[in-house]
Amino acid sequence: MQTASTDHVIVLHGIWMRGIAMLPLSRRLRAAGFSVDALDYPSVVGSWDDSASRLAEHWRQHGGRRVHVVGHSLGGMLALHVAAQHADLPDGRIVCLGSPLKGSAAAGRLGRLPGGHWLMGQSAEILNSGLAAWQQQRPVGVIAGSTPVGLGSVLGVLKAPHDGTVSVEETRLDGIDEHRVVPLTHTGLAFSNDVAELVIGFLRDGRFPHEATA
Repeated sequence: MQTASTDHVIVLHGIWMRGIAMLPLSRRLRAAGFSVDALDYPSVVGSWDDSASRLAEHWRQHGGRRVHVVGHSLGGMLALHVAAQHADLPDGRIVCLGSPLKGSAAAGRLGRLPGGHWLMGQSAEILNSGLAAWQQQRPVGVIAGSTPVGLGSVLGVLKAPHDGTVSVEETRLDGIDEHRVVPLTHTGLAFSNDVAELVIGFLRDGRFPHEATA
């Protein structure tokens, strides 16, 4: 059901992706009454600091109302990193979809293969190290997948349960408000109708609804 809202949502893609990959989720958020834009950022070339500065500037441009951020995988890590570094950003909530907040074993393994570090580029360091415990007031919800189909399964480094790319344990971070596990692959998290409903519920109420399960 559509509900009129003055809230804005910035949607962030993951590594090797572009904003257009988040179009299905963006459409569902708009149908729920939010204004939405999917921000493109360089996930491999350039520098992590440049991507962070770009997001912070874009975030501030929507000041005067609540601004939420929904990030898939690396995009969720970028959102938390920027929010922790910039206290002047507009109020709002963050939802991370399959983000390896504690660091990615699959990325670490890939980085040790020939050409692997080049494939990850600027994102290699943050994917290997992960983020510090969340100590900000901004509410954060995390949705993790548990269907083990993806690159991480091939690399053989993930502990079950996992979504084929990121383990559920890698998505847990001290200080986050809510955590939900759903039976989806890493990519599936960005396209699921039910995940979209979970996201909408958290953005509206600061908690995940209990009806959606996949």
